Amino acid sequence: MTIKELLIEADAIQVGVSETDWQKVIQLAASPLVAKGYISAEYGQAVIDNTLSHGAYYVFDEGVAIPHARPECGVKRNCFSLVLLDKPIQFADSEAADIVIMFGAQNSNSHIEEGIRAIVALLDNDERMAKLRAANSREEVVALL
Repeated sequence: MTIKELLIEADAIQVGVSETDWQKVIQLAASPLVAKGYISAEYGQAVIDNTLSHGAYYVFDEGVAIPHARPECGVKRNCFSLVLLDKPIQFADSEAADIVIMFGAQNSNSHIEEGIRAIVALLDNDERMAKLRAANSREEVVALL
């Protein structure tokens, strides 16, 4: 399945989110995935704990955060969640990000290969990134993906 298909299936696209607390953003990103049974309720906290221990290594210069935790932290099924913030925020000590793509992978190989490769392919387009940031609805986001 593609990121687009997984996001639609999980109903995991949130647009225009006003939040300044990065920990709440992590929990917001996790919530639809928990609701659908793709990850355990503990997964979001595992991402937060990881960030507090190791920093926000998942935030990139382009204003994109890709928070995730290890498969054993509660991934039941490969999944993605997308949160578009109305204003960029810092995750711990990182650069600011306004596009948040949480993913969960069932094993370490798919965790790195499928997850990261799919996200990079999606975001490796400046025009798409600008349109994504300007999107006002879930439907607009789906059309861009």
